[in-house]
Amino acid sequence: MRHELHETVYVSARQMYLHDRVAAVSNRVAEVKNGQQLRVLAHGRRFLKVETESKQIGWLEERAVIDEKTFEGFQQLAKQHKDDPVVATATLRDDIYLHILPGRQTDRFYLLDGDTKVQLLVRASVLKAAPNWASAPKLTPKPAPPSTPATGGKSTAKPAEAEAASTIEPPPPPMEDWWLARDGQGHTGWLLAGGLYVDLPDEIAIFSEGQRMLGAYALNQVFDPEANTPNHQVTQYVTVLAPPKSGQLFDFDQVRVFCWSLKRHRYETSFRLHPIKGYLPVRVMSSPSGAPVFNFQIANGDNLTTDSTTGITRPASARTITYVMVNQQLRRTGSDLGPIPVGQTEAAKAKAAKAAAKRAK
Repeated sequence: MRHELHETVYVSARQMYLHDRVAAVSNRVAEVKNGQQLRVLAHGRRFLKVETESKQIGWLEERAVIDEKTFEGFQQLAKQHKDDPVVATATLRDDIYLHILPGRQTDRFYLLDGDTKVQLLVRASVLKAAPNWASAPKLTPKPAPPSTPATGGKSTAKPAEAEAASTIEPPPPPMEDWWLARDGQGHTGWLLAGGLYVDLPDEIAIFSEGQRMLGAYALNQVFDPEANTPNHQVTQYVTVLAPPKSGQLFDFDQVRVFCWSLKRHRYETSFRLHPIKGYLPVRVMSSPSGAPVFNFQIANGDNLTTDSTTGITRPASARTITYVMVNQQLRRTGSDLGPIPVGQTEAAKAKAAKAAAKRAK
C-alpha cells in the first residue's frame, strides 16, 4: 500500500482561521496558532489546503506559514547556539518575532509575547532597510558661483571651496542593531535591539549618563549595617556601556565598576576605562584567594572581521583583558598586561574637529 507524502508547514502568524473554501463568503473550520504544525493537502493560487494534527481540514493564506526548510533553519540555529555564553538578559517591550537572520525582511517564525524574558547571546548591525543603496540618489556637487564683470569673467570660488564642493559624499546608510536571543523554551532567533530592555539593577541603571548600559555583572557583596537591603548586603558591579548609536564596530566603549562606599552609604565609581573598543561577553570569576575577577576582549589592532550574512563584527585577533578587585581597588592581572588603546571614538573625533573648525572661523 502506497502512502502519499505531504508537505509540512508551520504557522508563523499569531493566529489564523481555517476556512472551508476560498471564497468571499466562507465558514471557519478551525483556529491555528503560532508554531503549530500543519500538513499540506493542496496548493491554490495564494492559499493552502491543510490538515491539523487533530484532522481538521481547511484553507488558509500561504503567507501565514513557513515551510519545513525555514523551520529546520530555526531548529539548527537553536542547536548551534545552545551552549553560547549569555552576555545579558532582557525583557521584551512588546510582542515581537524571532527572525532567522538580522533584518526586518528576513524570515520570521516564533512570536514572543511582550514582557517575555530572553537571554542575549551576540549583537550584530545591519542596514536599517533593504534598498539598493547603489541606486539611491547621489548628492550632486554644488555648482561654482557665476562669474562677474568685476573678476574679469573668472570664478570667485576659492580653490579649497571648489575642491570640497566636488568631493561631497552621500551620508552613510542608516544601520540598526539586532540581538541573537534565546527564550525560556530554547527558541532562538534575532530580535531588533529597539524592541527590548536590557535587565539592569535600578540602583545602577540611573548612572548610565545618556549611554546604553549593556550589562551589569555582580562582582561580590559587602556588608553595610546602614544599607536598606536584605541582610544589609550590597552587591558591587562591573558594567559596560556603549554610545546610543547603532552600527558601531564594537560592543561597548566603556567599562565602569561601581563599589559601595561604607562611609557615604552609596554607590561610587571606583574604576572607569573609556573610551575603548570592547567586545562581549564579560566574564566574572574568582581568584584563588576569593577576590572577584572579570575579563573582556579588545581588538589586537584595527583588523576586524564582519560576517557578511549576520553582520557580526569581531576582532581578527583578540586580546583578553583581565582585572582583579582587591579591597575595592582594581588592578590588571593575567597573561596580557600590555597597554590598552584608549582614545576618542570616531564620533567624538568628528565632533571635536567640527568644534575646532568653528572656533577657527
